[in-house]
Amino acid sequence: MVNEKLSEALKEIEYFLLDMDGTVYLGDELIGEMDQTLRFLREKGKKLIFLTNNSSKSNEKYIEKLKRLNLFGEGDEVYTSGMATADMLVERYPEETVYLLGTEALKEEFKSKGVNLVENGQPDIAVLAYDTELTYEKLCKFTTAIKKGALYIATHPDVNCPAPEVFVPDIGSFMAMIELSTGLKPIEIVGKPYDGMGKALMKRFDAGNNKFIMVGDRLHTDIKFGNNCGFYSALVLSGESALDDVKKSDARPTFILDSLNDIKNYF
Repeated sequence: MVNEKLSEALKEIEYFLLDMDGTVYLGDELIGEMDQTLRFLREKGKKLIFLTNNSSKSNEKYIEKLKRLNLFGEGDEVYTSGMATADMLVERYPEETVYLLGTEALKEEFKSKGVNLVENGQPDIAVLAYDTELTYEKLCKFTTAIKKGALYIATHPDVNCPAPEVFVPDIGSFMAMIELSTGLKPIEIVGKPYDGMGKALMKRFDAGNNKFIMVGDRLHTDIKFGNNCGFYSALVLSGESALDDVKKSDARPTFILDSLNDIKNYF
């Protein structure tokens, strides 16, 4: 049984890293009695961190939705690939100038963390985020900067972003366009499945990788991220992935649940 050691693992796990859409909700609908499940985890002393690759919105926007769905409680946090990128820049490149291809909300978040953003001149670093306010002028500024030698960093690799009718282009699609134009790829990608967000969280909470579990519905992002960070991982079958997909993937979940609601059975 893949879950035979879950009860034992839960004794040392302190931080639940939760994907959102497909894991705790679908659109605007809770997955089962998810509000009660998350309350149960808090009562068991677990820290809940909602983790998303989407770098187009501020964490306040996510908190607003989670509160509306009664999923955000005291002590909970939201951590985006944009926030992780800003944290990385402040730690590793505190003096360098940064041009951010991103939304105004993300720019404000970068500034609040102390990133040295510039709009004109040649920056030291150019960061590609999921910019839902993209203009041709901003795109040309970005490609000019990296062609002239700015370090090229991306917040996450997702090719598409879920949307009500059809998926829409995400940052991975932007990367493909930029590579065709410039021949350049990012020197670093921060978000899932890469380990940048995991390293930032381990440092922030001064905790080893055995203290974390990544819970998500996507093998190639959520579970692969857990694998790359050395975290426990739980694949939930309430969203994108089905059980048959596990056999075809190189991502290996530590545990598999029909939904996160089943976690209560292992305490």
